[in-house]
Amino acid sequence: MAMSTGGGRGGFTSEPNLTPMIDVLLVLLIIFMVIVPTARKAIDVQLPDPTIQPTSAPSTDQIVLEVGKDGTYLINKQPVPGGASGLSQMIHNTFDKRPEKIMFVKGDPAAKYQQIIQAMDIARGSGVLVIGITPKSTQ
Repeated sequence: MAMSTGGGRGGFTSEPNLTPMIDVLLVLLIIFMVIVPTARKAIDVQLPDPTIQPTSAPSTDQIVLEVGKDGTYLINKQPVPGGASGLSQMIHNTFDKRPEKIMFVKGDPAAKYQQIIQAMDIARGSGVLVIGITPKSTQ
């Protein structure tokens, strides 16, 4: 930033004052640093390693929640009466006596994502600690 002392050829200098521009940029930077982390909403996902092949047969005591395209629920192929409230009660009954609180969710391809996420929320609220998603069937 230059400043003339009035001597010499006189006249005004036309240099921009950068201090207000730097202040505005720093304020914008701080605003974006505060807003961006709060705007992120996501679901934590743990993906399996694709190179490892399963060595043992899958366990037969797994709980699988199926979400139908019309909003119906099946737990291990048994229909759940009562919709969302019935689902919550049935999950409580199933998992209260189990030490492992693991459940798999399988959604119908025609079901809305909202129905599947709602079923996962109900399961989480009913005491399920780990929720897995079944892979797409190849049949």
